[in-house]
Amino acid sequence: MFFTLFLDLVGFSLIFPLFPGMLEFYRETSPPGGLFSWFHGVLSQASDTTGAADAGWGVLVLFGGILGSLYSLLQFAFSPVLGALSDRFGRRPVLLASLSLMLGSYVLWFFAGRFELLVIARLLGGVASANISIASAIVADSTPRDQRARGMAVVGIAFGLGFVLGPAIGGLCALADLTAFAPGLAAWGVNPFSVPALVAAVLSVANLLLVWTSLPETRPARLDGPSVDRTLNPLRIFHASEFPGVARANGAYFLFIFAFSGVEFSLTFMAADYFGYGPGRNAAMLLFVGIVLALVQGFYVRRMGDRIGPRTMALHGFATMIPALALIGLAGPWDSQPLLYAGLFLSALGMGQTIPCLTSLVTLYANDDSQGRVNGLFRSAGALGRAGGPLFASTLYWRLGAPSTYTATLVLMAVAGLIALGLPRVAGNKSAE
Repeated sequence: MFFTLFLDLVGFSLIFPLFPGMLEFYRETSPPGGLFSWFHGVLSQASDTTGAADAGWGVLVLFGGILGSLYSLLQFAFSPVLGALSDRFGRRPVLLASLSLMLGSYVLWFFAGRFELLVIARLLGGVASANISIASAIVADSTPRDQRARGMAVVGIAFGLGFVLGPAIGGLCALADLTAFAPGLAAWGVNPFSVPALVAAVLSVANLLLVWTSLPETRPARLDGPSVDRTLNPLRIFHASEFPGVARANGAYFLFIFAFSGVEFSLTFMAADYFGYGPGRNAAMLLFVGIVLALVQGFYVRRMGDRIGPRTMALHGFATMIPALALIGLAGPWDSQPLLYAGLFLSALGMGQTIPCLTSLVTLYANDDSQGRVNGLFRSAGALGRAGGPLFASTLYWRLGAPSTYTATLVLMAVAGLIALGLPRVAGNKSAE
């Protein structure tokens, strides 16, 4: 499950550093009147709306934000569906089906000489990436309730490493252009960005084989499984649930991810504006965050999460994020890189505690028969936050600047923490206190 989750986040983030180059490629090769021409016109108008000083730069920002949000919106919509299907038909078959669909999306991306095929590949990938809810349910199935925070820390480590290493892998792989060695491949849709897709496809095949050969079924045995929830209203993640605490945890998680993903998306632009960071220094900055995040989750949360209790540790994480965002917001105007890195350290510390502990609480609130469905709703809330946060932050950044952006995200984070204060304790489970 660590590898499955890691690969999901690699697939989500591997394309991030490629957006500017991909835009230039499709601008030069796409025919007039096609989807790309229409999309480019819409983005140009949106760039003017955001107030960006450089319209071309604004188009690049919005191009990346919208494609990334599209992926997350589909994950948001389908996480409850795949989770509920795994409750009904078993974790293993639904996970294998989703991994096969993910492989298909990478194959399409490999041959995406046309922009339309790239969009289809991202659509399929977004649906398949909703298997995060199944992976979380498998971890919940496989860990005792009093060790749930420790198990979910592994989920958090996979998230942190995948999101940090994905862009690095994508950037390195993009240095190799297959069409430069064999120009005839372009007739088949192979393009300068096919190597990252090929690497992702190879990893996906390995993942599929590993699950096929090594993963047993973990869904608890029962005579009558719950019916699959076919509601078309994904906003039910914020509605009351039959399990006290789940809806509140989903709301706090949504706001946390919304605020944090907005900061994360705008961070490289802020570093370039105020400190002149290029791709290399931005990559080093993100690597620093990823290393701290992995250390926090791998050592502190895994060792202390169940002892302190996931509810208490999650609240510690929310509290840590407030000074973290304040320091990051002040670093640029005060021209202080040490202040920036202090804020990044605290943000990694806060995120490392909050996400695995909220995940643990949700699995403790639900009964064993509903882990897939409830985890699906929880992951859906996070996917919705990842879809909206970057668009919110990028629009606010280009209209009002970095200080206003980080002030707004700080307020959102404070509201999320207030919601989390009302999370109930799990009756009869000391570790949830």
